[in-house]
Amino acid sequence: MSLSAHLERIGLPIVEQQLAHPTVAGIARGDLPAPVFRSWLEQDYLFLLEYVRVFARLAWQAPPAHLGDLVDLAHATYHDELTLHRSLAAEFGADLDGAVKGPVCEAYTTFLLDSAASYAEGLAALYPCMWGYSTLGAILARELPVEPRYRRWVETYADPGFAALTRRCGRMLDETGADQARSEVLFLEGMRYELAFWDVPEVQ
Repeated sequence: MSLSAHLERIGLPIVEQQLAHPTVAGIARGDLPAPVFRSWLEQDYLFLLEYVRVFARLAWQAPPAHLGDLVDLAHATYHDELTLHRSLAAEFGADLDGAVKGPVCEAYTTFLLDSAASYAEGLAALYPCMWGYSTLGAILARELPVEPRYRRWVETYADPGFAALTRRCGRMLDETGADQARSEVLFLEGMRYELAFWDVPEVQ
């Protein structure tokens, strides 16, 4: 079993916890209160800005064969995901420019940027976000929410193109020859942050 497949297997219970979380369940039903999603959206926007920097830091260390992969991942995050967030922000009245990181967002992005000092460890730390959202998107897309804004959010992460980027990330991780035990520690810490991220800061 490859390292990425092993990590996915041990991460599935935390994906199931995410699916049961009130924020995710509300998106799936299409009835999540707008202020809750607005608060989450602001935090995720700030997170993704740092996520682009994580990819850039890893690209600087990448072997030539994967420099393009990491540039593509940074490009997709900046131009596709952040464009979605800006579009939804207008519909939900989110203040992306005035948003301030909550404790989980601050801790998670610090963890990712610190981990990216090492190519192998950075890939293990960020894999929960790529794989977790791709997996959530695929599951939630089985019964899309009627609410069009939440439907658009689900469809973005269920898109085959996003799944392909996730697989590329997994292959890069597999090729590092990273220590499995250390990768597990970083991956599971990232998965715990992913779950905690759904506990959005108190809405105003």
